[in-house]
Amino acid sequence: MSKDNPDGSGADGARAAVPSSPPSGPGAEPVSSAHLMQGRREIVILHAGEPYRLRITANDKLILTK
Repeated sequence: MSKDNPDGSGADGARAAVPSSPPSGPGAEPVSSAHLMQGRREIVILHAGEPYRLRITANDKLILTK
């Protein structure tokens, strides 16, 4: 943490990057988006009976919406 900003942000308010540990435990292995999407730009994922849309944007980012 910064001495000047107790929340850990720098003088410009930006937070310092905190290294995160990789996921662990059963089922925590990464899945590639190419494998998940199988050549499609959008898929529907059912979670708790509700449909969520996972799509690849024109800027090659992923967006998940309900």
